[in-house]
Amino acid sequence: MQNDIEKGKTTAIVSYFTIIGSIVAIFMNQEEKRSEFASFHIRQTLGIFLTWALFGYFVGNFDSWIMSTALYVMIFLLWIYGFLGALTGERRIVPIVGELYQKAFKNL
Repeated sequence: MQNDIEKGKTTAIVSYFTIIGSIVAIFMNQEEKRSEFASFHIRQTLGIFLTWALFGYFVGNFDSWIMSTALYVMIFLLWIYGFLGALTGERRIVPIVGELYQKAFKNL
């Protein structure tokens, strides 16, 4: 268990740096170097970024700075929560939507 965390910690941290980092982390976590810890965080991060893109599209149509600010604060808090989990070597499921991300991206 501890060996898996140490093996996948760098990949997990890389996944939190933009959507490009998530894609790079997917390739870093290939079959011979596969880490379940890294896969967990890749699924969380990919979900956070896709949620941001999806909700950002709809919130942008309202042209309201209050809704936009609320969205950015919510996404940033989810990102910080997950990123701190990756830094400390913990599997923290992000609140509200984390379980959904784990189920939706279970093949990663």
